[in-house]
Amino acid sequence: MTSASSYRPIISNLSVLSKVLERLVARQLMEYLSLSDLLPPVQCGFRQGYYSTETAVLRVLSDTLQAVHRGDLTAVVLLDLPVDHSILLQRLELTVDIGDTALCWFQSYLSSRKQYVRHGPNKSSVTYLVCGMPQESLLGPILFVLYTADLLTGK
Repeated sequence: MTSASSYRPIISNLSVLSKVLERLVARQLMEYLSLSDLLPPVQCGFRQGYYSTETAVLRVLSDTLQAVHRGDLTAVVLLDLPVDHSILLQRLELTVDIGDTALCWFQSYLSSRKQYVRHGPNKSSVTYLVCGMPQESLLGPILFVLYTADLLTGK
């Protein structure tokens, strides 16, 4: 894979203003979800007083190292699920009861996203995204939890 277009970008360039706005929206969304008791119970990393995602990763690493030390067979399976924007917007509207102006904001936030990869002097062509979440955003993990909530609760 020597072509820059074959690499998947992890961080896109977001302006400082958009990062501040995302932080405000993430805070308001979390307040709304907490007050409405809409966070899935298995996703306690987003609830106050529970372990963070970072702590959960450290726990998995610790458990894995202990198992290897005991001579147990150990495997870790990681999934990269694509987030379909239209399905996410439908879940925000129907499951989380977000509508009108807020839903339009989320639609605008998700639409017309583009990415490219730069490696040294090489740059891939720009690709418009129809799925996925911004990796560097505080809002991305919250939206991903809402997207996968039905999978986790079996609904």
